[in-house]
Parts: sequence; structure tokens; C-alpha cells
Amino acid sequence: MSLDPVLVSEVGPRDGLQSVKAVMATHHKLAWLDALHAAGLREVEVGSFVPASLLPQMADVAEVVRYALRKPGWTVMALVPNRRGAEAALAAGVHKLTLPVSASEAHSLANVRKNREQMIEEVRAIAALRNERAPHVKVEAGISTAFGCTLQGEVPEDEVLRIAEAAAEAGADEVGLSDTTGMANPAQVKRLFARLRSALGGRAGAAHMHNTRGLGLANCLAAYEVGVRTFDSSQAGLGGCPYAPGASGNVVTEDLVFMFEAMGVPTGVDLPALFAARAALQAGLPGEPLYGMTPEAGLPPGFRHAEGRSVR
Repeated sequence: MSLDPVLVSEVGPRDGLQSVKAVMATHHKLAWLDALHAAGLREVEVGSFVPASLLPQMADVAEVVRYALRKPGWTVMALVPNRRGAEAALAAGVHKLTLPVSASEAHSLANVRKNREQMIEEVRAIAALRNERAPHVKVEAGISTAFGCTLQGEVPEDEVLRIAEAAAEAGADEVGLSDTTGMANPAQVKRLFARLRSALGGRAGAAHMHNTRGLGLANCLAAYEVGVRTFDSSQAGLGGCPYAPGASGNVVTEDLVFMFEAMGVPTGVDLPALFAARAALQAGLPGEPLYGMTPEAGLPPGFRHAEGRSVR
């Protein structure tokens, strides 16, 4: 029996790099993108269109976008917190805009200095801008702190659904859920994504999980079991949220791909090539710890990718 394939969306060049103190030189970013593309990744979040004074790691984002667009066959996306950022991202030519819309009022104010209702209006304004200037570009709202907030504490599920539905009504093509603070558990993930899919149908989007408490892969599997087919992850587990104290560690792309491929779920990603891409990342961030169980352990003897693809 064949299993539904998944799309692994690599967010390391944005979510990962914004969470480390060092600034990766542009030429190293481009070499890393080369390696990620060669490994078969087909969606990448290359940066954030925010003022360089706030995130110097993203000062070269327009140049990085333009370079990534030269690579065929993948979706190039960028995070934009407001209309000004969206204007710059559209001018650079991105394929998809992602917007951070928090389910937690406290996190929203800390992260984007707007309350939740103001961010819904930003979604509306950005969707209108997209409709006017680049109708082919997708708008995705990622509902941050959907599973709990280190600033606020518990985030009621009804509030998460209310914000998600409001983002869709405001014009988001996709609405995903983010475990920004790594507080989710598999039962909660199943329940909330099932509700999201029931409410939004095909507009229910990606699972963005963190491995802060060691449940990242379990939570991704739980989301898959209720129909989620797009998963954000970061090579070597880089990433967190600078405005959510204690948040650390995106799901490791290498481990996520191995889990799905070992189950027979196609990802389209070549694991040895993905492991090799870590060298480009390490060259750009010397001394930065790189995480991941699978790259350390290696592939099991006789391992084959889903659908019988042999390991190169």
C-alpha cells in the first residue's frame, strides 16, 4: 500500500538563522541553498523581510531571494510581518509570503508589536496587495503559539481556531499551526489539527513543530495521521523564537525525512545529499552546534528510500 507523500518545507535559512547570534555571510547562505536544492528539497523559507536593525541576520534577504529563484522546481518563500515587508518581498519575486499570526495576545505583542486583531488586518491588507500586484503568489498564515505560550501559558483551543478562521477569512490561502514554544503533545496535535482541517478544509496548512521537549517527531507523526501533508523543519535543528523565552530547536530536517522515508512515505529528499548539506551550513556558522540523531548514527544497512529509491 502506497502512503501519501509529504512536502518537507525547509525553514532553516529563516527560522534557524534568525535564532543564532552569528550572521552567516551571504556567499555561505547561497552555498547552503545550493546544497539544499541538490538534496531534493522543494520548498524553502529563505529569510524575513524585516529591518536589518532588528535582525541583522536578514539584511541580505532580497539578494538571497533573487539567487534562490534561479533554482528550478522549488517554492521560494519569505516571512513578512507587515505590508511594508510584503511589498519588499513581492518586489524581490517570492513565490509565497508567510505571516506570523499569534494565538497568544502576549506573544503577538512581543513578537510583532501588534495585537491579534491588528495582525488579522495585516493579513487582509497583504492579501489585497497580493491580489493587486502578484495574484500567483500564495499567502500563508502561521498561527504561532498554537499549543501554548511561555509568556501567557495555556492558549485555549477555541481561541486558536478563532484566529485561524479569521486569518482564512482575511485572505490567507493556507493556515498552519506552529508549536512555537515546544509545548505540544501528540494527542493535542491530533485534536487541534483535526479541528483545523474540519473548519478550513483544503486551506488547512503546515505543521511547524519544535523539539524543545523531545516530542517534535512524535507530533509530526500525529499530524500526519490526521491528514497534514506539509511539515516545516530546519536542517540540524537550528531555530527557535527570540520573543518566546525558552523556545528552542525546530524539528531536525534530516530526522524528519528519515522517519517518513523509513515508513514508506515519499519526501523526494535524498538523505545522503541532505547529510552532505550540513557541511555548507557548518562552513557558514563555524562553532554553531548542529543537531540530529540520524546524521550521527548513519542510515541502517540496506536502507532504501520510499518507493524503492536506492541510496546514492
